[in-house]
Amino acid sequence: MDKYYGILINGMERGITVRRIVHGLAWTGAELTNGSFGIAMHTEGESVERLLPRLEGMDAVDAAKAVMSWNFEEASEAMAVINAYYNSPARLDSLGCRDSLKSSITAGMQVEGKKIALIGHLKLHKDALEGAEKVYIIERNPRPGDYPDSACEYILPECDIVIITGSAAVNKTMPRLIELSASAQTIVVGPTVPLCPELKDCGINRLSGMVVTDTAGLISYITEVKGSPYPYGDTFII
Repeated sequence: MDKYYGILINGMERGITVRRIVHGLAWTGAELTNGSFGIAMHTEGESVERLLPRLEGMDAVDAAKAVMSWNFEEASEAMAVINAYYNSPARLDSLGCRDSLKSSITAGMQVEGKKIALIGHLKLHKDALEGAEKVYIIERNPRPGDYPDSACEYILPECDIVIITGSAAVNKTMPRLIELSASAQTIVVGPTVPLCPELKDCGINRLSGMVVTDTAGLISYITEVKGSPYPYGDTFII
């Protein structure tokens, strides 16, 4: 666990402060003093006390360390801070990332005849899973036809492709999911994903995340609606 979160925290530079935290209905946002804004899926759970009273006013590096908190409300805030740092238009341009709004996240991967697992209900491009032999949907709160999250221990090692929701980093299941997917091509996807190439050193093949381009519109949206934030940003694959 230390490796995954350590990569994110240690890759950040000091000197940028958390200006504000925004609590939405389904998403948590963080704005930094450099103008960057990031989001993370709001994850409920405050059975444990916070590590820090509040993240606002802190150096972003120190605030990011709260992603290790077992208070998931606090961890959601910290992940939003991390995303605000990594998922900025200028930073993504410098990495030469490809806009993927019209692309499948499995583009270039052999999908036909393969076993694919989705961690969470994910909205994917219509061609992303075309021709797959078997698609497993694994959920903490399963719907009819879904597998419970405990099935990960048995299903993921047998899959060819595993697609993981970025929110798994907030509840701390991400490192274990990556470990279980060691023999598969692993994709981490969603607005909660920090677009940090160094995360690939953990065994991730592809990252797909969101860069916020309309901060005011997004803040208004997430405080009133539980839906997808994608209309307020651009999507990139690295």
